Amino acid sequence: MTDLAVSVEGLTKVFRIPFRKRSITAVRDLNLRVETGEVYGLLGPNGSGKSTTLKMILGIVSPTSGRTQIFGSESSDVTTHQSVGFLPENPYFYKFLTGTETLRFFGKLCGLHGSDLRDRVQELLDLVGLTEARNQRLNTYSKGMLQRIGLAQALINEPALIVLDEPTAGVDPAGSRDIRNLIVDLKKRGVTVLLTSHLLGQVQEICDRVGILAKGTLVREGHLEELLAIEDRTELVLENASDKLMKDIEKLTTKSKAKVVERRKSSTTLERLFLDATKENGPANKRE
Repeated sequence: MTDLAVSVEGLTKVFRIPFRKRSITAVRDLNLRVETGEVYGLLGPNGSGKSTTLKMILGIVSPTSGRTQIFGSESSDVTTHQSVGFLPENPYFYKFLTGTETLRFFGKLCGLHGSDLRDRVQELLDLVGLTEARNQRLNTYSKGMLQRIGLAQALINEPALIVLDEPTAGVDPAGSRDIRNLIVDLKKRGVTVLLTSHLLGQVQEICDRVGILAKGTLVREGHLEELLAIEDRTELVLENASDKLMKDIEKLTTKSKAKVVERRKSSTTLERLFLDATKENGPANKRE
């Protein structure tokens, strides 16, 4: 298996508006890489092309130009879908089914049967914390519970890559934290996660790398610690430092009782980076 879970090269998507002589460029000449085993956050304001990008990566939407690959195979190759799980922003479920019946339905679609299916359903219900609600119909589920059953169905085929479009949308803080913990657990299991989210604080907690889209163009990308570092600033974290030493830190000597605990780059927040990056590139979606 290749070291790249997702590879995107020169990806462009232009939507033509019927009966009008204009078009909207949703994604423009996008290049990005998602390494196997990492959590990658694709960020951007509404209309920046995040969901369109995910759908092209999954082969749901055809690009105008460029290519996308999953584990070295073209996204248009149906066989790549066997290694991928997907939770859209607004998943649709049959509300008359119970949690168990829902997972059994998707499991059978993936070719699971008998004891393998039964064991997998129980494992996933335990994983997402819905064991006690397994026999409730989905029309009684809260938004957070629906997102968790959605995560479970996305994992039913034990995918190596899971794609999550706004997995915590409309979920209360407690439910959002549960989903965050599930994503961390997936990473520990070696699953690659590609997600979009507006909860920047949560993204900062769980993502290894992020890319920021504005007007369909990738304007920032990299490891979080590198993106959030402020140039030409260094912080010293001291232990047992006296007031005098803090006022005269340049005269620090080996005779002092202070000890340098950590030296690091001073950093900003992901929210500030996001606002600065998207502000520089104006509103999303350019009309042509």
